[in-house]
Amino acid sequence: MTRETSGPSAMERLLATLDLEPIEVDIFRGRSPQAGWQRVFGGQVIGQALMAAQRTIEAERFVHSLHAYFMRPGDPSVPIIYQVERIRDGSSFNTRRVVAIQHGRAIFALSASFQLEELGFDHQIVMPEVQMPEALLGEQQIKEQYLAHAPEAIRNTGSASGRSKSVRSR
Repeated sequence: MTRETSGPSAMERLLATLDLEPIEVDIFRGRSPQAGWQRVFGGQVIGQALMAAQRTIEAERFVHSLHAYFMRPGDPSVPIIYQVERIRDGSSFNTRRVVAIQHGRAIFALSASFQLEELGFDHQIVMPEVQMPEALLGEQQIKEQYLAHAPEAIRNTGSASGRSKSVRSR
C-alpha cells in the first residue's frame, strides 16, 4: 500500500523547508512549515543552519563535524534569520559559526567544520536495503491501521468521550 499522491511529497516539502533565501552576503532567511506546531522543530533549525553554512563553502567540501546549541524555542510563525560567520578558510578545512535569530535574539548557534574528501579509515557499515519514503504508508493510513487494533482508551484519546473515561489497572 502506498500513501496518497496528492500535493507535494515529503521529500519535496523537506527540500523546500531547507531552501533558504539569501538576503545579504552570509545572511539567509528560513521559513517553517505551517504544520500547527507551537515551536520550531529543532531538526529543522539544525538543517537550515547547516545549509546556510554550506552555502558559504566550496561545493567539494563536506561537513565532518558540527556542534549545535539550542538557546530559546523558535516561533514557527515568523522567519528565522541565519547569520554565518566565516571563522577560517584553510587549504583543507573551513570553519563556520551560524547564529539563528528571531525577534532580535539568538535562538540557536551552530559551529561546523568542513573539509575536502580525503582517503582514510572507513568505519561505516553498509546501508541496509529499505523501502523508499514514497512507498511507505502515510500518517493517516498508519493511524487507521494501528488505532483499529488499539485498546479503547487509546482509540478515544483526544475525543471528548475518551477524556471522561478512567482506565483501571488489572
